[in-house]
Amino acid sequence: MTPFLNRKLVLEEAQRSPDGGGGHRLDWVRLGDLWAQVTAGTGNERAGEAVTLASVPYRIVVRAAPVTSPRRPRPDQRFREGARVFRILSVADADPAQRYLVCFAREEVVA
Repeated sequence: MTPFLNRKLVLEEAQRSPDGGGGHRLDWVRLGDLWAQVTAGTGNERAGEAVTLASVPYRIVVRAAPVTSPRRPRPDQRFREGARVFRILSVADADPAQRYLVCFAREEVVA
């Protein structure tokens, strides 16, 4: 079945840069926009000392790209949709013809 790619996500990659004090900071750099089908899984909640962390798994389907392409998502990257951030955990072929990729991701929200 052909996925319904109806959500525009920004693919981002982390880059370290000097912070001027001898350390570094992590900046997220936009690699491009990808149209996706986003499906939520079952979430859970963990209570910490100061905050509650709600965690929801997502299955995000995008068009396939060659392994060497910068437009192919990787587990060390993330998707952004406005203020929402989806950390990519793993990537696999979604169909036998290798036309689509499925990205298993997690959205974490501090409440």
